[in-house]
Amino acid sequence: MTKLDLALYDETERVKQQHLDLIEKLILATANELELDQNFEVSITIVDNDKIQEINREYRSIDQTTDVISFAIEDGDDEDFEVFFEEEFAEQENHFPRLLGDIFISIDKTEEQAKDYGHSFERELGFLTVHGFLHLNGFDHQTDEEEKVMFSLQEKILEENGLER
Repeated sequence: MTKLDLALYDETERVKQQHLDLIEKLILATANELELDQNFEVSITIVDNDKIQEINREYRSIDQTTDVISFAIEDGDDEDFEVFFEEEFAEQENHFPRLLGDIFISIDKTEEQAKDYGHSFERELGFLTVHGFLHLNGFDHQTDEEEKVMFSLQEKILEENGLER
């Protein structure tokens, strides 16, 4: 059974408990959809536009706001880490959670985009949560095919959790 260690931070102090609960529910639903069968850890921080622009500028060299940014710990390029982990911790793998990474969501962009797209704040927050979590699990949308796979999976998870457009 999947066990989630979720560190959830609201730096804006503007997010209601029901929305924090929704984020946790969607992370678990996405993990189940992906059939993640081990313990995992993820951090989600709710920030404002100024903070996400600062993060975007510092880590991606893009000096503008965005809605969600994901930093995956496992990017698939670090074979040395995998070998070290397998050799040093194989016998204890069930005791340590798999560290997936960090997600930053702009509350300002969430509100703006919900209005722009004509759907609820919950639907937009759900979309950004699932989108960020899929990125942590190796999904991307750089090509048309990748985008089709990722976005159809997002829609499936959102619809199954009552967050249709």
